[in-house]
Amino acid sequence: MDKVAGFIVKHNKPIVIIFLILTAIGAVLSFLVPVNYNLEDYLPKDSKSTIGIKIMEEEFTEDFPSASIMITNDNILEILECKEKIASLDGVSSLMWLDDAVGKDVLLSTPLEFLDQDIVEQYYKEGKALFSLAIRPGDEVRVVEELYEIIGEDNSLSGSSVNKAVIQDISSTETLNAMIILLPVVIGVLLLTTSSWLEPLLFLITMGVAIGLNMGSNVIFSDISFVTKTVSPILQMAVSLDYAIFLMHSFKEYREEYDAPTAMKKAITKSLKSVSSSAATTVIGFLALVFMRFGIGKDLGLILVKGVALSYLSVMIFLPALTIWSIKILDKTSHKPLNLNLKRFGKGLMSLRIPLLALSILAIVPSFLAKDKIDFEYGMSVQSSNSSRASVDERSIEDHFGKTNQIVVLVPNDNMGAETLLVNDLAKIPGIKSIISYDNIINSSIPVEFVKEAEGIFRSENYSRIILYSDYAEESPETFSAIETIQETVDQYFDENYLAGSSASIYDIRNVVSVDNKVVTLIAVAGIFLVLLIAFKSLSIPLILVLTIESAIWINLAVTYFQDQPLNFIGFLIINTVQLGATVDYAILITDRYMHNRKKLTTKEAMSKSIANNIAAVMTSAVILAVAGLALYLTSGTPIVSELGVLLGRGTLLSFAMVSTVLPALLMLLDFVIRKTTLKHSFYIEKKTRGENK
Repeated sequence: MDKVAGFIVKHNKPIVIIFLILTAIGAVLSFLVPVNYNLEDYLPKDSKSTIGIKIMEEEFTEDFPSASIMITNDNILEILECKEKIASLDGVSSLMWLDDAVGKDVLLSTPLEFLDQDIVEQYYKEGKALFSLAIRPGDEVRVVEELYEIIGEDNSLSGSSVNKAVIQDISSTETLNAMIILLPVVIGVLLLTTSSWLEPLLFLITMGVAIGLNMGSNVIFSDISFVTKTVSPILQMAVSLDYAIFLMHSFKEYREEYDAPTAMKKAITKSLKSVSSSAATTVIGFLALVFMRFGIGKDLGLILVKGVALSYLSVMIFLPALTIWSIKILDKTSHKPLNLNLKRFGKGLMSLRIPLLALSILAIVPSFLAKDKIDFEYGMSVQSSNSSRASVDERSIEDHFGKTNQIVVLVPNDNMGAETLLVNDLAKIPGIKSIISYDNIINSSIPVEFVKEAEGIFRSENYSRIILYSDYAEESPETFSAIETIQETVDQYFDENYLAGSSASIYDIRNVVSVDNKVVTLIAVAGIFLVLLIAFKSLSIPLILVLTIESAIWINLAVTYFQDQPLNFIGFLIINTVQLGATVDYAILITDRYMHNRKKLTTKEAMSKSIANNIAAVMTSAVILAVAGLALYLTSGTPIVSELGVLLGRGTLLSFAMVSTVLPALLMLLDFVIRKTTLKHSFYIEKKTRGENK
């Protein structure tokens, strides 16, 4: 490592130039990375809703609706003209109205009151027409803007494609807005804890290089999720800034005895172990996400692992080179760092360790039970004000046509008799308002060649498509129960069948992630336990450290439960790994210093010194990570990202509280156990004098 450190210091200018060039290239490439806004795309390929969507794409000429338009007009001809105008838009892949359900000729030649009113009122009621349309994925923003131009202010537009358009619009600036909040805090904290006005700038440049390289290298993927695009730069910076702090702290210590090049060589060598250990625990936490069957975990996990690795390389290679290159300016802009004397704080924690431990135990038990009772949300929605157009339009459509949730049933088209019986049984399920199918539109005895208008919508070469109109919420316990009832009913008539639609996909997501949660948590805990086992050569210390952080996670999640608020499952899955992987470093630092001090001091003296000398570093890291979470919460209009921000900010502070109170108490109380379960501990054993403690 000495040779590598010497090479970095000697060739500092070429290294800086190469990294900056690669970062510029990465910044350009980042704009070429496609962003996926469809959570359904991350379902396993063998899930029934995924297969159903694929069948509809391959076999049916009309796509499944993803938006609704309500037009106020009592003239059928004018409504049909408006429909043709909308259908002509590039990006509208299908458009369905009453004429598709009953036939255009029938609609124009028959008074509405003579048609099936159950069907009519799904599309036309009280002078208002309701269109169902599908918007081609990726074109949501442009098409929604063009639709607003066509329908004007007096008509309404809503649906999942509209939500995706809103998310695409707001997510493009969310990362920047979060950085605007985070960066001033980071700069302020660093200015107080560093010894040069230039040093915080070096840190931020290094993090910018790492983030630029990471975002640009995402071009190797076919696309990344919008969640990954929004949170990965913030998380990458927040969890890896410590590496730079560790390195520069060592550099300043060696500067007291050596010149800058020599000090940096020694700092690189000394920091390698601590920075590598810190990066390893974080990587394992993120790597656990890759084992999710729900693909968004792999998407986010791989990119965060790659980001941490690039941050590690940037800190260990680019930052030393940049520091040596700018050492003259760094020295000229030096100032006295804030001298935080936290001995009183450390003594206060020591005196309160037993009461705080007892209080924590009282909180841990109900929190452990409460975390498993949280109500989860699995869909994708948008946080918008009640006065926003999206919210107003959605309420307007629901006021006139009720809540309409479309669920598609796909069955083989070779048994019309069974299909007829199926439709009759489905109609009896509570909550299903009406059903439109090939069988509904025509009598099954009429040859197919005479009803071409129904082709492409309800029948393909191999399948029949049955559309259920229900008043179920997009997701709720009642909706999931109804999905199961529908599935059981269809199974009675067809061995091969598929359900599709937003609720069907969300139902599959719920089933997949319920297993993912256990797998991800187990892998993260086991992986970090193994790293700690190797690092401390102890059986008890990994248990103590993991329990400390896991307890903070349980309390964090329990707060959501006691607030009686639902939680998006992505935030739940991510916080289980991010909070553990990112904040276990705090516990590692305190424990490592305690183990070092115990070689010469008693348990109480060793812990007092460990807290007094290291609590500032832990606090600095915790503040930055907590503010990163707060920034995501304040700037995101997407509940998935916003809720993750709340969990991250609150969880970081809880981890800090547990590490600074519960962990010291546990280490001291279990000092005897640690000695017996740790290899080559060399603990100081105080000799008792005769007559003492009698």
